[in-house]
Amino acid sequence: MIKTAIRLQNNMVMVFNKRGKQIPRYQSHYEEVKKSILKNAPSDAVFAHGFTELGELREVSREKW
Repeated sequence: MIKTAIRLQNNMVMVFNKRGKQIPRYQSHYEEVKKSILKNAPSDAVFAHGFTELGELREVSREKW
């Protein structure tokens, strides 16, 4: 199950489950995986646009992701 979806500056996406393991089937270019991630992510999933200078997630709403 998707816990965190991170869109990077180069439009690649990294997706992790609740144990912090990557979910390879959702990792690709943003436009290729966006619909399936939004469809399958639970309501409590975290969405982010990369990281801050301190390495923290830049969280955004599902709608802005």
